[in-house]
Amino acid sequence: MSARARHLRTRACAALAVLLVAVPVAAGPPLSHPLESLVAATPGLDAKVLGLALRASACARSQGALPESDLLTVIDYSRPSTEPRLYVLDVTRGALLHRELVAHGKYSGANRTRLFSNEPGSRRSSIGLFVTRDTYVGRHGRSLRLDGLEPGVNDRALERAIVVHGASYVGPRFIAKHGRLGRSWGCPALAPEVAQRVIDVIRDGTPVFAYYPDRDWLARSPYLGCKEADTSRPTRASAEGGRSEPKASEGPPRSRAKPSEGRQPERERSASAKARQVAGES
Repeated sequence: MSARARHLRTRACAALAVLLVAVPVAAGPPLSHPLESLVAATPGLDAKVLGLALRASACARSQGALPESDLLTVIDYSRPSTEPRLYVLDVTRGALLHRELVAHGKYSGANRTRLFSNEPGSRRSSIGLFVTRDTYVGRHGRSLRLDGLEPGVNDRALERAIVVHGASYVGPRFIAKHGRLGRSWGCPALAPEVAQRVIDVIRDGTPVFAYYPDRDWLARSPYLGCKEADTSRPTRASAEGGRSEPKASEGPPRSRAKPSEGRQPERERSASAKARQVAGES
């Protein structure tokens, strides 16, 4: 076995160990996540973070909080913004679909995140497990709503208008000029040239796992201490196509959040929008 093959097998075993620590596999079909393929396909993604993401999504499915899906999005906020840290995976095939730069909230930190919040107006990112909902067209163009599944950690995401959107302050040119990406008001913002492709892949009921080594969250998350998760391979969409998640029209009440209406009064936006765009803070 080559040195590379040994390295990949070690990373896969580390991810598997994390997945199984608090999620014993009940009697039935054996674990069938192609972990070695996932590890090989995700350069830069820590195997332990991958294992936690797999564990959380399996636990949420077992509790009915997530629909069946082949997809998993992982954001590793322990990495600096200058590195690709958003991964979109096809877990069933063990394939990497996207590896992208992603911005974090203005008050979560500069190049590295250090602070997170669930509070409206905090302009900080949130960690934990989310599920994607529908899209809408707002100030950043077509955007994707995220619904937080963890009480007290990210469950006000809809209210806060935490969404996936494109932003001009995400990309190599901004990094070259400022030494970091620009910052959002808490949203995981992507480069404009990739945002719509990512949104189209992950919309309508797929899990998004945002990681940071926060000890309290790691110890208390209802999806990282699951005892009876079914960690077998998720089933593929039916022959008719589409995911098992309800369609956009059946999603959460729009009254919980109004992202398309912006996050501050119009008179303030018009006075400061250009300055924020140059600074990469919107």
